[in-house]
Amino acid sequence: MLAKRIIPCLDVRDGQVVKGVQFRNHEIIGDIVPLAKRYADEGADELVFYDITASSDGRVVDKSWVSRVAEVIDIPFCVAGGIRSIDDAAKILSFGADKISINSPALADPTLITRLADRFGVQCIVVGIDTWFDAETGKYHVNQYTGDESRTRVTQWETLDWVQEVQKRGAGEIVLNMMNQDGVRNGYDLEQLKKVRDVCHVPLIASGGAGTMEHFLEAFRDTDVDGALAASVFHKQIINIGELKAYWKHRAWRSGYVNRATAPASSTGKNRRINAGCRATCGIR
Repeated sequence: MLAKRIIPCLDVRDGQVVKGVQFRNHEIIGDIVPLAKRYADEGADELVFYDITASSDGRVVDKSWVSRVAEVIDIPFCVAGGIRSIDDAAKILSFGADKISINSPALADPTLITRLADRFGVQCIVVGIDTWFDAETGKYHVNQYTGDESRTRVTQWETLDWVQEVQKRGAGEIVLNMMNQDGVRNGYDLEQLKKVRDVCHVPLIASGGAGTMEHFLEAFRDTDVDGALAASVFHKQIINIGELKAYWKHRAWRSGYVNRATAPASSTGKNRRINAGCRATCGIR
């Protein structure tokens, strides 16, 4: 079992990091590269970058900043935004990303997941799922094109069904973006995570709702997710990543929950990038 991962998320729009609440009303946070370096220096295990309007705009993520990020950090990072082809993915990986993530393009063409997994290996392929709880129906539905409010739409997929579908097609990891909790900082949707965990047999990352250190602990302890992704608590310096990992280790050891397999990943080792191995597997130099 891999160590539990703490993953800052950087939503990118017009070349800057932004953050909204429930995927709306985004405010500018700052420049991409300095923030990436700050989080790596604080001890993040991995970074995720979402170009939030790329898919709805019909374009691919701007690759220029991908190479600049790769130059200043030594931890794995994943990039998402309008990736619709093997060529799109290959270019992003060649610029230094360790993994690519697809979301709306996979909903438009589910065969894309299999084609990317066959070409690059499942270890490189992440599927992001934007899930919304409909209080009227009591069901979780998958949304598409969520980076643009005017283009966001509810798909025919219920979340649990789509989670199972993307695994069949070759997803190596799933990031569950819980839209109702996004930016609210009231905690992860533990009930939804438990339901998804029951049917998810690949690494599962919780996203949306972190507001305190306890929220991270609850997600790891109560739902057995493999990683916890957060944005606003890191952007606004409410939580320091190094302090969070120390807290998690202390609380988990005291409770008897943690062991070497489930402890937070080390933040002190060198050469932590998996990029070289992934790109070698992919045949990219």
